[in-house]
Amino acid sequence: MAALTRLSKPSFTSLSSVSRISRCLYSGIAPEPGSHGSSPYSPRLGPKPNLSVKDPKDRNVQWVFLGSPGVGKGTYASRLSNLLGVPHIATGDLVREELAASGPLSKELSEIVNQGKLVSDEIIISLLSKRLEAGGAKGELGFILDGFPRTIRQAEILEGVTEIDLVLNLKLREDVLVEKCLGRRMCSQCGGNFNVASINVKDSNGSPAISMAPLLPPPHCMSKLVTRADDTEEVVKHRIHVYNEKSRPVEEFYRSRGKLLEFDLPGGIPESWPKLLEVLNLDEYKEKQSAAA
Repeated sequence: MAALTRLSKPSFTSLSSVSRISRCLYSGIAPEPGSHGSSPYSPRLGPKPNLSVKDPKDRNVQWVFLGSPGVGKGTYASRLSNLLGVPHIATGDLVREELAASGPLSKELSEIVNQGKLVSDEIIISLLSKRLEAGGAKGELGFILDGFPRTIRQAEILEGVTEIDLVLNLKLREDVLVEKCLGRRMCSQCGGNFNVASINVKDSNGSPAISMAPLLPPPHCMSKLVTRADDTEEVVKHRIHVYNEKSRPVEEFYRSRGKLLEFDLPGGIPESWPKLLEVLNLDEYKEKQSAAA
């Protein structure tokens, strides 16, 4: 793959910028593009994004991960976070942490999640703002955003505050997505995430065959596995439908800016991870795969 060209951008989002995001969301007005020089959204295809990969300590990574629910955004974002030394900020994790904390939003969030609905912009930006403020106080540089933005409105607001230099769109056929989501399990004791689904899907309508081995827990966790309340077939399919309706336009938003990189997952982690490093021009980090596992 051709070497990717890094886009110049300002430093990591400041706390004043975070406040600006909140003001824009609550007022319903997207910020002006300002110094980023962005143009109004136009649903056209843009050039393939290019990123010149430097040593992590010499640059700030400001990436976004897109993809349908259950595609593996969290898995691969977390691995790249470990590899590149930048925080992985998953809005889904922020929501779950708030649920576990039994805070003022807990009851409202519980109803939304159990019904398979998308959490509102106002709630997400409130949680994200709090996380960015905490990270800024600790001196974090850069981020990998997982699950945000998921609408054109959110993308426009984010663009007016900080420049995203790469948007990685993970893709997986829908029948595999559903089977993968239904296999998800969590250990009620240690909190570990596993997947009991053994996926072997034949090629169909031009889509290649896909095999994914289960990610089984250690023996002491086997009897403690629980299924997320929202991982029923009906809710999973509804989440995918909502994503298709609401979030796919975000792909076009970033494609028109030449920042979207699409990656079709060829299988499970053993097959996909090395290929992803190659696509991102991170070949020099392949020897660190075990450290990022």
